[in-house]
Amino acid sequence: MTEPIVIMKDIQKSFFGVQVLKGVTFDLIPGEIHALMGENGAGKSTMMKLLTGIHEKDAGAIFYKGKETVFKNPKEAELAGLNVIHQELNIIPDLTVAENFFLGKEKTYGKFGVLKNKEMNKQTEAWLMELGINLDPQKPAAECSVGQQQMIEIARAISSKSDVLIMDEPTAALTNKEIEVLFNVMNGLRDRGVAIVYISHRMDEIFKMCDRITVLRDGASIGTRLISDTNFHEVVKMMVGRELGEQFPERSVKPGSDRLIIKGLSTKTGIRDASFILREGEILGVAGLMGAGRTELMRALFGADKRISGDISLDGKIIKGQDPKKAINAGFAFVTEDRKGQGLILNQSVRENLSTAKLKGLSRWSILDRNKEQQSAQELIGRLRIKTSGMEQPVKALSGGNQQKIVIGKWLATEPKVLILDEPTRGVDVGAKKEIYEIMNELTKRGVSILMVSSELPEILGMSDRILVMHEGKITAEMEIAEATQEAIMTAATGGGKE
Repeated sequence: MTEPIVIMKDIQKSFFGVQVLKGVTFDLIPGEIHALMGENGAGKSTMMKLLTGIHEKDAGAIFYKGKETVFKNPKEAELAGLNVIHQELNIIPDLTVAENFFLGKEKTYGKFGVLKNKEMNKQTEAWLMELGINLDPQKPAAECSVGQQQMIEIARAISSKSDVLIMDEPTAALTNKEIEVLFNVMNGLRDRGVAIVYISHRMDEIFKMCDRITVLRDGASIGTRLISDTNFHEVVKMMVGRELGEQFPERSVKPGSDRLIIKGLSTKTGIRDASFILREGEILGVAGLMGAGRTELMRALFGADKRISGDISLDGKIIKGQDPKKAINAGFAFVTEDRKGQGLILNQSVRENLSTAKLKGLSRWSILDRNKEQQSAQELIGRLRIKTSGMEQPVKALSGGNQQKIVIGKWLATEPKVLILDEPTRGVDVGAKKEIYEIMNELTKRGVSILMVSSELPEILGMSDRILVMHEGKITAEMEIAEATQEAIMTAATGGGKE
């Protein structure tokens, strides 16, 4: 058997007095794709941050290429051949695509450090084209979609001469076509002997691409298996410590009367003549490829993007004016796609973030009632099973999945009539996903109407009562769940549906 290129032995690490890694052991072999799975907060990302010098371990040993090694920082790890594609994007919005691509390794003329912009633009374009991405290297990164930004990071990591490549949820923001291209690149890297750590909550990707899988639970190593020797149910049981049952809970709610009526909605952001109805207690799934206009439609409903024409009616009342405050007062809530940039105040505490959407309701004579705020936060922490050391813990210290629960929780505090969920389970583990699905079912039983945008077709099919499909800013199909299939959705999403 080939000697491991990485061995992590009995690794321990604590943050804020909470032990997040409890003697974890892991090894990685050259030329393999090794899946690392576990629920949010299990310690996956922390493990990789210890390996690459972002954090310092408390105990244990790390061996790299046969020698005990401690990297002082990520740059040192990168120079040694370890590259990371992080779950949270490290793109600087004010820089161009090429400047982000060459960040920290800029090409310059002589001792004066003048940038070789033309050469960097050319090389950036070439690497992106290898990934099937046609993107202007001089375009500001702020104008790129989340998926495009992710592909910039992937191209940047792949362009380095890596012996080890760590991918933390690399496909979360990608289209099916982009995922297919990425998988082809990964197969090529494996054939060249590159060792890949693949962190993902998407079980189908794990079983399609990986050779081995290691599962963590509550900061401990539960076991390592050959992919060929395990299955979905065993992996889930290792992750959650119990049988999970069906992936999607049964929908027993029968939608009621028409709640939200949209007629002829068009916007400057590319939405064209959108019309649909959302009923009381209904989950209406919104599918489509990246760039189809799903998020833009949700932003227009919430008043974040101005509409050119069209009417929005909620419970029989036309909503006049276009701003989020009026939408919230009318009964809208919006869990955005980008939790880090738009959903959270990362430096503030769990309590403060859970209160942000309901400050008026938690105040008396414009003075915040701290007892009321703490009671509300504690109730939401318990209801959503948020893993935290306490309500005063900074949100930036939580795992991505627990951050997502806080974004959902702050809006549940407002008791909305219409809840817009844009990619609600992105980066969330299989156990937490089911908890979110159960919360959605609970809300619809109370009469809340849900608009759910998702790029995961099994989620759209598993949780929706009806489905809208979008293509190039237009709604190209509307399907009852009984007639919907992945093939029918993809046909409409690529422009083959009814106009």
